[in-house]
Amino acid sequence: MSTVLIVDDNAAVCTALDLLFSLHGLKAHVAESPEEALALLDEHSIDLVVQDMNFHRDTTSGEEGVELFRAIRAREPDMPIILLTAWTSVDTAVTLMKEGAADYLGKPWDDRKLLTTIHNLLKLHAATQENQRLKSARRVVRQKVAGAFDLCGMVYESDAMHETVSLATRVARADVPVLITGPNGAGKEKIAEIIQANSALADAPFIKVNVGALPAELMSAELFGAEPGAYTGASNKTREGRFEAADGGTLFLDELGTLSLEGQVKLLRVLQTGEFERLGSTRTRKVQVRIISATNADLRAAIRAGTFREDLYYRLNVIELNVPPLASRRDDVLPTARAFLDGAHRFSPEAERALLAHHWPGNVRELQNCVRRACLLAAAAEIAPADLGLQRGSISSADAAANEPDREAIQRALDGAQGVIAMAARELGLSRQALYRRMEKFGLTA
Repeated sequence: MSTVLIVDDNAAVCTALDLLFSLHGLKAHVAESPEEALALLDEHSIDLVVQDMNFHRDTTSGEEGVELFRAIRAREPDMPIILLTAWTSVDTAVTLMKEGAADYLGKPWDDRKLLTTIHNLLKLHAATQENQRLKSARRVVRQKVAGAFDLCGMVYESDAMHETVSLATRVARADVPVLITGPNGAGKEKIAEIIQANSALADAPFIKVNVGALPAELMSAELFGAEPGAYTGASNKTREGRFEAADGGTLFLDELGTLSLEGQVKLLRVLQTGEFERLGSTRTRKVQVRIISATNADLRAAIRAGTFREDLYYRLNVIELNVPPLASRRDDVLPTARAFLDGAHRFSPEAERALLAHHWPGNVRELQNCVRRACLLAAAAEIAPADLGLQRGSISSADAAANEPDREAIQRALDGAQGVIAMAARELGLSRQALYRRMEKFGLTA
């Protein structure tokens, strides 16, 4: 049985609500003052609060109700609170809705509407608590992984990234090639670092090479080395290639999809035999190197187009790890952003909302640059939305228009939530205040 706390200085109101709730499967505690309400919160397990906004005769400002609301919020941040009054101004109610009040009902209330609101909010609160419980359980699992493995400073909260990191730690000890896929800036190099740091080769050389940054004519020299004068512009000294430098360790090939067909043939040979020749030399050299590669390209499409060798793909893709884009793992945005802070700054609540609202087409790399820039430019210790320099409309105007609910969608959400603003807003993916603005625009009421 769910428990509701009724806070009203009018004994008749308390009696009426107590009787109404008891007839509909709700247990009630009654308080006639803010002090008594806070004491009951300490003594009992309360699931929801219905509170008046004025507690002294001839008082209509609502200030007492605001103080009580904020006191409850300080103790129970997730507690659903319904504001119930005949006097408080709409501005005060809207202010408290912005601060997290679940709904605002006037006196005299409609019994059916009040009961529907309460039951829906209790369901929503129970679902929220279950979600928090699951998040807490997942956090324990993540902490175990972080305690058992070197995650190279990586911060994450999402299930998607946890799956990728967990798989990376499991395959780290296996001496097989790993292909890491995902968009630019999503963290593929960090996953490669985690694999290397937890492998048997952790103390061996770890050589990184951005294949996409190498000119095609220098690719062979960079990867396999070159003898003096082997090509136009070559130095008069022997050049050691990346494979030789990584001998006995790990070679990370980033942007693998840009490797030329000639380079692919040579790479395939090294993977098959461990053998290669420096540019300008006939002497065959042999190395033992573990290959970790990464790409943002669709290699299967490249195979169909004839620009990537299928046999090389299967050599490299013994294990494939996918790093999802930041936009699809919103749980990672704030933890990652906070990890990028310089220690002297913090985000304002408005700035955190702006970070969550942004689409992050540049993924974690864009987020890192955004936070570093904000720390440099912020005029105060608290970073404001303007300090982030985020472009409005990072999602295209067409996407934004497609996602904007119309009058019918809002009405359906209100009907489905039986008028409960909090549930309708959640269904539409809006904040309560944003939903109120759209309701006013379309002339809708709860």
